[in-house]
Amino acid sequence: MRSSASKEPVDRVGMLPAQLITRKRDGAALSAEEWRALVAGYTDGRVPDYQMSALLMAAFFRGLEPAELDALTDAMLASGSRLSFGAGVPPRVDKHSTGGIGDKVSVALAPLAAACGVAVPMISGRGLGHTGGTLDKLEAIPGFRTRMTLDEARRQVERIGCVMLGQTADLVPADRKLYALRDATGTVESIPLIAASIMSKKLAEGLDALVLDVKHGSGAFLPERERGLELARTMIALGAARGCRTVALLTAMDRPLGFACGNALETEEAFLLLRGEGPADLRAVTLALGAEMLVAAGVTPERDDAWRRLERALDSGAAAAIARQLVEAQGGNPAVVDDPAALPQAPRTEPWLAPRDGYIARVEARAIGWAVVEMGGGRRVIEDAVDPAVGFAITAKPGDRVTRGQPLATIYGRDDATLGIGRRALAQAITIGDTPPRDVLPLVGWRVTERGVEEL
Repeated sequence: MRSSASKEPVDRVGMLPAQLITRKRDGAALSAEEWRALVAGYTDGRVPDYQMSALLMAAFFRGLEPAELDALTDAMLASGSRLSFGAGVPPRVDKHSTGGIGDKVSVALAPLAAACGVAVPMISGRGLGHTGGTLDKLEAIPGFRTRMTLDEARRQVERIGCVMLGQTADLVPADRKLYALRDATGTVESIPLIAASIMSKKLAEGLDALVLDVKHGSGAFLPERERGLELARTMIALGAARGCRTVALLTAMDRPLGFACGNALETEEAFLLLRGEGPADLRAVTLALGAEMLVAAGVTPERDDAWRRLERALDSGAAAAIARQLVEAQGGNPAVVDDPAALPQAPRTEPWLAPRDGYIARVEARAIGWAVVEMGGGRRVIEDAVDPAVGFAITAKPGDRVTRGQPLATIYGRDDATLGIGRRALAQAITIGDTPPRDVLPLVGWRVTERGVEEL
C-alpha cells in the first residue's frame, strides 16, 4: 500500500515506474514526458535503484528510438546546473574518451590544449567495468581534489585555462547516479546509454566544441568498428543539434595505450608526455586529439598547424607549466609533474619475461584491465576503494621481435596475491607467435564529422 501520492514519480503521465519498465521491456517507446518524469524521479530518490536497473536493462536490450535518446539526454542535462562563462573566456573545448586500458590521454591533454590558447572545462568519470577512469588517475596524486563547486571550476578556467573535476552534486546529477548504476548492473555497452551519458555531461560544460576519442578493438566497450562509428555518429548528432560542434576519432584499443596500466602509473606516464618523454603511441594519439580540439575551437583551420602548436607547447615546457598550476590549484603538490616519487608506490614489483622467441602477436587489453581491477586498482562494486599503486608497465607491442627471457612487462603489486594475479594475466594477455601479426588496428584510423567518415 502506498503511503501517499507524492511517492509516485510519474503521476504527471498517469503511469507507475513498473508500467513504464514493462512497456520498454516489451519494445515500446516511452514519451519525452515519461523520460523526464523517470529521470527526475530517480535523481531525487523517488524511483529506487532496483527499478532504474530494470529500465536500464530493458533499454540495453530494446534500444532507444531517436526521440527517446533526445529526451533522455535533455532530461539528464536538465537534472542540474550548467557551467557558464563570461565573454572574456577563450573558446571552450573538451575531449572525451569512451574508455580503454592505459588511456591516460586526458591527464596530459587538458593542460596541453590550455597551453595552446583554449579553455578546457573537463568533467571526467571514474573507472567503468574493465577500463580506468580519469578521476581515479587524478586522485592518485596526493591531495588532488576532484570535487569542486561550479563557481570554483569557472574561476579556475578563467585563471589558468583548465579544470579537471568530477560531476558535482548539482551538475547532471542524474548521470552521476546512472553512471555508477550501469557499471554495477552490466548495462555499460549500450550505444544510446553511452551517448546520453557522455553528451549530457559535456553539454553541461558550456562548450563551443567537443572532440570524442571512440575506442574500438577487443579492449573497448564496443569492439566492432561499425558499432564505434555508430556511437560516434550518434554523439555528433546530439552535439550538433544543441549547438556544440562535435568531431570524433576512432582509435585502437586492441592493445593498451602507452606502457602504464594502473592509476598512479598512468598519471606518471601522462606527466612524462608533458615533459617531452613517454611512449610514441601515447604521444601520437594525444597530438591527434589535441589538433582536432584546436581546429574545432577555431584556433587554426589546419590540423598540421595545430599539431605543430601542440608540439611547441610540449617542447617549450608551456604544457608542463600549466599542469603544475592545475595540480596546485586543485590541492596537489605541483612537484608531482616532475617527480614520480610523489605518487603512490607499489611495495612489490616483479618483471615478466618472454617465455619464448618470436613476435608479439597480441597484448589483450581487456584481460589487462580486468587484472588491474582484480588487483585492487578498480572497482567490482560501487563502494570498493581503489589502490592507486598497483598495475602494469607493459613495454611489449604487437609486432615486436622478442627473445626468450627478455623483459616484456613489470608487475606492480601489493603482496604475493596481487603479483600472482599479474603473472596469470600477462600469461593470458601476451601471445607470442612465429610471424608478425597482420591484424593490428591502426592507431588512429577514422575521423567522423557531420559530413561523414574519413579514413586516415
